[in-house]
Amino acid sequence: MADTVTRSGTTSPGLLASLDPLLREWLPRQRWFAGKGRPVTGFSLVTATELLPPLGRLGLYHLLVRAHQPGSAGDCYQLLIGVREALPPRLAPALIGHVASGPLTGRTVYDALYDTRPAELLLEALRTRARIGALRCDRDPGQEIRAGLVPRLMTAEQSNSSLVYGDTFILKLLRRVVPGVNPDLELPLALAREGCPRVPAPTAWMHADVDDDTYVVGVLQPFVQGATDGWELALRELAKGEDFVAEARALGRATAEVHGALARALPTATLGAAQIQPLVDGMVVRLDAAARAVPALRPYAPALRTAFSALADLAAEGHTWTAQRVHGDLHLGQCLRAPSGQWSLIDFEGEPARPLAERRMPQPAVRDVAGMLRSFDYAASCADPPVPGWAHACRSAYCAGYAEVSGTDPRTDPVLLRALETDKAVYEVVYEARHRPDWLSVPLSAIHRLAADLP
Repeated sequence: MADTVTRSGTTSPGLLASLDPLLREWLPRQRWFAGKGRPVTGFSLVTATELLPPLGRLGLYHLLVRAHQPGSAGDCYQLLIGVREALPPRLAPALIGHVASGPLTGRTVYDALYDTRPAELLLEALRTRARIGALRCDRDPGQEIRAGLVPRLMTAEQSNSSLVYGDTFILKLLRRVVPGVNPDLELPLALAREGCPRVPAPTAWMHADVDDDTYVVGVLQPFVQGATDGWELALRELAKGEDFVAEARALGRATAEVHGALARALPTATLGAAQIQPLVDGMVVRLDAAARAVPALRPYAPALRTAFSALADLAAEGHTWTAQRVHGDLHLGQCLRAPSGQWSLIDFEGEPARPLAERRMPQPAVRDVAGMLRSFDYAASCADPPVPGWAHACRSAYCAGYAEVSGTDPRTDPVLLRALETDKAVYEVVYEARHRPDWLSVPLSAIHRLAADLP
């Protein structure tokens, strides 16, 4: 193993104040910014680490910055800020702005993930297990990280940002971060210990230590060469008028394999009425909040509540469910199919909008099934021209594949499945209303169906 590299990461006083007016304009425009629709009223610095001197040809800061907004305590974001005298044309899309005051006066700052040299520096920090200021890197001693791999920024990210290194590794940099054990590192490590081949084992990871808190800010994993994500593959087949049945069945088997490994690796629990009622209460709260935020949802709210009340009633009658750690945000875009045909599951962060403690709670495995069933529905709704029956065939095949491995068909628990599908569709309505209003009709069509599916 390489020796640990340790050096201080001091930074200039007044840095955040000088960046403040630029970040107020730039941050809300980023896809991964969670507070859309509310003004940013200010920033506070959680930690700042100088990775390269700012007055050189290329300066570089790693920042954790809390963005304050009305009605919330503010979210903490990870930023990698590059500093140059002027940006070359190739970095124009990364521009944050020109600094008018403070220690960087006259300099140009930008999102450094677009730049090759900062990306190389991150990989070298992981390779050498570097400690720089608040940043602390570690890695699996059994996996080699070759130096000099050429980085490139992936452009399809939504909630986070990722760098690919020479088709060998992918580094996911979490954008909105919270202190504590992040499932995006915790679960792949647990699955690797269990020998599950369906999830790329983490090669290295990066923390930020702030006072008594630790934030997971990056995870490096093997890059699945030549892989296609499930969303792109499904849309491609839809465009050709082809079904997706064999792939959906294989995905069901892969999901069940991951669930089986997670149940062996981490504790499980039994959910009875006392545990189900808080889950149901949470679903109702989310529905009510969504209905307030998205007027188009309001006419359906009373019927949607019956999905949740039916689950509470079943629990009150004495029905119980097994809960375990799950993916938490499973959909076609979180699945990769290698050229060999093998499916892998990625991105175990869960729904980022939910509190970390909630994302780490054992839950019915059917929650992931519900997410994937919604994803088939989503893909079919995006098809032009529509392909009747495509989603239904995929849903059936997926559940059948899941049952082949787990021994249990998720459709045999229709009350739980309907409640979780409804909860997921409500989440999608809010997400689309905030981030992609042109897509709002997609989850609303599912809402129409689920509201009509009365018990």
